[in-house]
Amino acid sequence: MNNPFYICNALIVNENKRFSGGVFVQQGIISEIFVGNAPPDFHMPAETIIIDAKQKYLLPGVIDDHVHFREPGLTAKGDIYTESRAAVSGGITSYMEMPNTIPNATTLKILEEKFELASRKSLANYSFFLGATNSNISEIEQADPAKICGVKLFMGTSTGNMMVDDPDVLKAIFARSPLLIVVHAEEDSIIQQNLSEFKAKFGEDIPASAHPMIRNAEACFSSSEKAVNLARENNSRLHLAHLSTVKELDLLQNDIPLSEKKITGEVCIHHLWFDDRDYADLGSLIQWNPAIKTSQDREGLFAGLLNDKIDLIATDHAPHLKGEKDNQYTGCPSGGPLVQHSLVAMFGFFQLGKISAEKIVDKMCHAPAILYGVNNRGFIRKGYAADLVLVDPDSPWTVEPENILYKCGWSPFMGVTFKSRVTHTWVNGNLVYDRGNFNEAEKGERLVFNGPHPPDPLFLKEKGK
Repeated sequence: MNNPFYICNALIVNENKRFSGGVFVQQGIISEIFVGNAPPDFHMPAETIIIDAKQKYLLPGVIDDHVHFREPGLTAKGDIYTESRAAVSGGITSYMEMPNTIPNATTLKILEEKFELASRKSLANYSFFLGATNSNISEIEQADPAKICGVKLFMGTSTGNMMVDDPDVLKAIFARSPLLIVVHAEEDSIIQQNLSEFKAKFGEDIPASAHPMIRNAEACFSSSEKAVNLARENNSRLHLAHLSTVKELDLLQNDIPLSEKKITGEVCIHHLWFDDRDYADLGSLIQWNPAIKTSQDREGLFAGLLNDKIDLIATDHAPHLKGEKDNQYTGCPSGGPLVQHSLVAMFGFFQLGKISAEKIVDKMCHAPAILYGVNNRGFIRKGYAADLVLVDPDSPWTVEPENILYKCGWSPFMGVTFKSRVTHTWVNGNLVYDRGNFNEAEKGERLVFNGPHPPDPLFLKEKGK
């Protein structure tokens, strides 16, 4: 473990507050938080490292609950080391990775093998989803919710086709899973019908701009509504991944605190940044499942984020080789890389006045910790792990091939200039990223979960409860 350190002269953003102050860290744990300077009588060990933040923003580390790091089996696209390295450079200190690797992570044994890989390779903290299938309900029932973030249920085809389509199995999963159920919701019958119609019109040369018409709003809402109904019937905890339509917000509520919600939802960076007009320039580079849709959907999702119907922001980081993305539509995989650029993209919205820095921290740091019950992370609090990020709001840079850290080597943000940049990232008190330099001596830790939700005192205080 590194020496104790004191970050001073920082603009701290935490728990709906923004103030100038400092944070003192010992043995990887936040020991003291100061408004203004540390008092003269506060004793720091002689070996304490002093870091002058020079009024950069100091945030809790981002927790990304939705990534595909491609290991094992798909490591030409990305792997735990390369993608976690990109993640910490973007301020992500913890991630939760999806099961559609090779082999699919659908048994507890395979899942533990992924944890072992991460313990040796990941620069960020980590957890892994157990994948649901039509035949592994017994594995799901045996999963320990203190050690595994959730079960991923594909109610629609996507990369690595793991779709669960047996109605009895779906009911059993919702009735018997001890884990939070995270759903990819798209109605496959609607998608296949739309695909047939476009194939009849274009053959194999379907334009990328058809993607949101093939994987349309109806397919998303139909499947999301089915998942919500199953969750309500079985009193299950359900999280709707990567919402892409404004209509799906009707399935969510914003009148109770996140800590009490049984049904929650997330939005991903690409659904806030792009809309269907961008296919003309970017084509398959912005082809995700679910599809990027209309400007009305994008604006509605942003509004849902601000009014708390949408609970958190994720990336759905899903790298593919550029050559794969150049294939014709029916042979082109959906997904793209985002972890390096997600926080600065949201700061771009902040600098345009579309969202506050406090709301960004709430949705990218606090909310994932509350929703998943992540132990002692996601906040700048005494006794919490020192997962911290410094963001310089006035340091413009342009996304170019030479500064992209994804193993796949490309980004949908190519050529975009961001005004802010992540300068420092600490994971468990270890400075793993420092202005372009990496310290890879210490690896991240396996995330531990407290149960459904830790307290959310800020919401209760604001509501007068």
